[in-house]
Amino acid sequence: MNSKVACLAFILTFLFSLACTNQVKQDAQTFLDEYTETYQKLDYEASKAAWLANTDISEEHDSLSVITDKALSEYIGKKEVIEKAKSLLEHKSQLDRLQVLQLNKILLTAAHRPGTIPEVVGALIEAETKQTSLLYGFDFVIRDQRGKAKIVSTNEIDDILVHSKDIDERLAAWESSKEVGKVLKDGLANLQSLRNKVAREMGHSSFFGLEVADYGMTADEMVELMDNLVEELRPLYSELHTYVRYELAERYNEPVPEKLPAHWLPNRWGQRWPGIVEAVNLDELFEDKSAEWMVRAGEEFYVSLGFDTLNQNFWERSDLYPVEEGASRKKNNHASAWHLDLQDDYRSLMSVVPNSRWFGTSHHELGHIYYYIEYSNPDVPLLLRGGANRSYHEGMGTLMNVASSQQAYLQHLNLLPEDAEIDQIQWLLNEALGDVVFIPFSAGTMTHFEYDLYENDLPKTQYNQRWWELVEKYQGIVPPSPRGEEYCDASSKTHINNDPAQYYDYALSSILVYHLHNYIATNILKQDPNNCNYYGSKKVGDFLKSIMRPGSSKDWRKVLKEKTGEDLSAKAMLKYFEPLMEYLKEQNKGRESVIASL
Repeated sequence: MNSKVACLAFILTFLFSLACTNQVKQDAQTFLDEYTETYQKLDYEASKAAWLANTDISEEHDSLSVITDKALSEYIGKKEVIEKAKSLLEHKSQLDRLQVLQLNKILLTAAHRPGTIPEVVGALIEAETKQTSLLYGFDFVIRDQRGKAKIVSTNEIDDILVHSKDIDERLAAWESSKEVGKVLKDGLANLQSLRNKVAREMGHSSFFGLEVADYGMTADEMVELMDNLVEELRPLYSELHTYVRYELAERYNEPVPEKLPAHWLPNRWGQRWPGIVEAVNLDELFEDKSAEWMVRAGEEFYVSLGFDTLNQNFWERSDLYPVEEGASRKKNNHASAWHLDLQDDYRSLMSVVPNSRWFGTSHHELGHIYYYIEYSNPDVPLLLRGGANRSYHEGMGTLMNVASSQQAYLQHLNLLPEDAEIDQIQWLLNEALGDVVFIPFSAGTMTHFEYDLYENDLPKTQYNQRWWELVEKYQGIVPPSPRGEEYCDASSKTHINNDPAQYYDYALSSILVYHLHNYIATNILKQDPNNCNYYGSKKVGDFLKSIMRPGSSKDWRKVLKEKTGEDLSAKAMLKYFEPLMEYLKEQNKGRESVIASL
């Protein structure tokens, strides 16, 4: 009799436990469904307002963006939302895996706009909107030899820095590009304070620590990872730096400098060095093409891999080309891709002109767009429609940028003649002056500046000094002349203002790019990684889709290991540039290297 009672008690306990588990799951799903519906609606309105504020800069549009962003922020940061998500996670062992991931995402999102300090959140939204407006509404001015001022676009500044051999013209363009920092410095100090307040309200070490939490890492762990990456690539960067110092000194008929003067380089921040290898002038390939052709060619590339054509809304709602000369409208000139409703309203903001940089950028931004399309499927909850991590999104875009620069692909498009005599080493050098050179800037200068800005509460009186200390340490670059604290050269970089404390994403994505590219070339295409053509390969498309489709519903490490058989490392990047390393060592014999280990 006792055994029957015990058995019955066990069954009743099991059924009660099962009922409790089902109830917890049901409660969680009800909360998630209600949250998702409201979140999507408010986020879409905020995204549309932000789109308008970026494509037609005005006080009116800024105000609308502030209003809609505040409405979204008030909801995602509500005390009741935070408390409910936390209470459900106390029973996470009884929840489905996707439910736990969504609840954690809700809390991470809330940490950017915690409703427990609404006055700080409101001030932050207004400050961010104002800073963006100042940045993209700024009139860059260059004075000619007679002192006459001319308003120029950032595209015109970039063109001078890439092509001009007139050292005075280069200096004027570079100095013009930094004037915007003067009007942004106070705003950056305000953002620094407000961003740290919201992050620390939710228990994060700083705003930098909050952004790093997306990777499941601490701020110090991320910085250590970045330093390891810089150090691993240091020997190759040192050879590139030495080579370029001597090449540019000859080009400008100047003595060889110990460090590279910033205005000698073809990029406002020295983050990439295009145009230095004159034997590889890719801009010439696009002289007879239209801006629309550039974007359409990108779409055709993806379609050839088995992706769908872009919907009509993309072409009607995107803002792809420069503002017409003489027009009163001003827009954000920084290329970006937008997923406004987390479903089928995807758009791109660019200022495409026919040159090699925008050809690659068009492929890059469409990489984001197709990532959006792939993970917008019924298997991925709306709250998990993002990259496996942030660097994955950037990695997919950059991978397509790399693919678009391959000789075989350019020849397929008849941009490069089949019988063209290609100097493979010079071609590889041109690639390295983009991708390898980028690592000391992204993993070194940018990451450390923002770490100091937020984690160490860097004083406003030291912004410019610290920026140039890091630029010299990691990039071996110095300003043309001393830069006092009236300047804020760091804030001339878009991401410091409106995409903050995430620049390590780009460094990690660069490593991911070569990891994936090497796998695609070697294991799928059976081609040389230094010259392969993705175009028309449905197998490559299927491989990419298998990584894109889960969004952030799967751990990024597991996805990579499952698809490539290896953990993420820089081995593929170093292997790709091995032939160049030998060439540079030969060229630099007898030359002085100034890039030491960290």
